[in-house]
Parts: sequence; structure tokens; C-alpha cells
Amino acid sequence: MKHEIIIVSDSHGLTKELDLIKERHNVAAYIHCGDSELTYNHPSLKNFTIVRGNCDVETSFEIEEIMELQRLKIFITHGHLYNVKSHIMNLSYRAQELDAKIICYGHSHHAGVQKVGEQIFINPGSIRDPRGRTEKTYALMIIDSSLQQISITFYTLAGEMMNSLYYESSLE
Repeated sequence: MKHEIIIVSDSHGLTKELDLIKERHNVAAYIHCGDSELTYNHPSLKNFTIVRGNCDVETSFEIEEIMELQRLKIFITHGHLYNVKSHIMNLSYRAQELDAKIICYGHSHHAGVQKVGEQIFINPGSIRDPRGRTEKTYALMIIDSSLQQISITFYTLAGEMMNSLYYESSLE
């Protein structure tokens, strides 16, 4: 069985859009990398693992979360405390401390994936205010049942696949 996870970030108060994404993708898990600007119990955040971003005033959200798929750890944070607009080095060090191979973060509003060593960094962009492109984006991460392969497909808020950002790699 594949592990399918939706990743969003920087929705900055949007609710109908979060609901639309959940309706469009019936997956095992949903991640929000912060700056939802919603309350902890807001219905649009139901089923999301969510972290607190620099624009979130809700203190019930954790700064970091770890999601585990058997032996694979996924580190979730907003990124503002790790200076991700300049580099991912601090984020990488923290992920190493946590023994996480996959890192989901936001803050910069720039959609993209990069693999550095054995770590895979995923920024879904923003569904409200994208930077570096005009499309409002989020990501679908699929990890195979053996935890050996990962693919990340980016979608526009309108539901169109963005082939230029597709990523596939080994987790070994």
C-alpha cells in the first residue's frame, strides 16, 4: 500500500481552499507547514498535522512535528526559525538530530524539492501568495509501501498538475 500525503503551506487565512484540496485528494495524511492563521480547532484544519508559522498567533500548534511511517521519519516545520529564506543548512542539521530523511517546510512561498545527501526537502509553495511563480501550489507526496521510492507531484490550486516540478527519487 502506498503512503499518499498532501502538503500545503502558507494559506494565510484561506479555508474554502483547504477544504477543496481535502475533497480533491482523499489521502492517508495531510500536512500544513504553517501560517494557516486559523485557530487550532478550525474545521478546515481537520485531519491536518500542522505546525505554527511566524504569522500564526495560535499557540496550540507545535513549532515542529514528526510524522513516522514505520521506520521513516518526516520532519515538519514552518522554517522561519531555521532561516530557510537564506539556506537550508540549519534545517538539515535539525533533521539530522531527529533522524528524519524527509523535511517539509514553508515560509518562503517558493515551491520546490531538492535532495541533499540522503535528505529530501519539500516546500509546497503557497496556496495564497506564491513567490517565484504565479501559480498557487501544494504538493502530493507518494511513498511506496517498501519505503524505498518517493515521488512529489505539485498541483495548482485549480487542480492542474505541474509537470515541471515533478520529482521522483530513491529513499535509499
